[in-house]
Amino acid sequence: MIRKGGLAALALATMLGAGPVLADATAKVAIQVDENDPQVMNLALNNASNIAAHYAELGQEVAIEIVTYGPGLHMLRADTSPVKDRIEQMAMAGAPITFAACNNTLKGMTAKEGAAPALIEEATVVPSGAVRLMELQGEGFAYIRP
Repeated sequence: MIRKGGLAALALATMLGAGPVLADATAKVAIQVDENDPQVMNLALNNASNIAAHYAELGQEVAIEIVTYGPGLHMLRADTSPVKDRIEQMAMAGAPITFAACNNTLKGMTAKEGAAPALIEEATVVPSGAVRLMELQGEGFAYIRP
């Protein structure tokens, strides 16, 4: 049982960001990319890289998922990605980053272009980018939109 003083201390600690330790100690973040802009794509990769390095330094696990949809899907297209070499290098280095490609966007691009665009090897197709972000937030992922 927590005494009044203990309850107040717990409330204060929680407000100051020193809340109770969670059973799942893995830090989790979802990063949205919905623009066909190399600066936005590189910022997303910078965020992911910096987050991964921070938690590695702490010796803590981290799960990072970059979710692409709309024009941002170009980030994961084999033919148009301005950052595909960087993504490949990050994957080869074992960065704890996964890449989600929106199937709704793929269908639209396929209809417009007459053929399905090829994706980079690191991409995983999800039914909907927006829904994937909702699911990740429901699983306790923080959300970043660079």
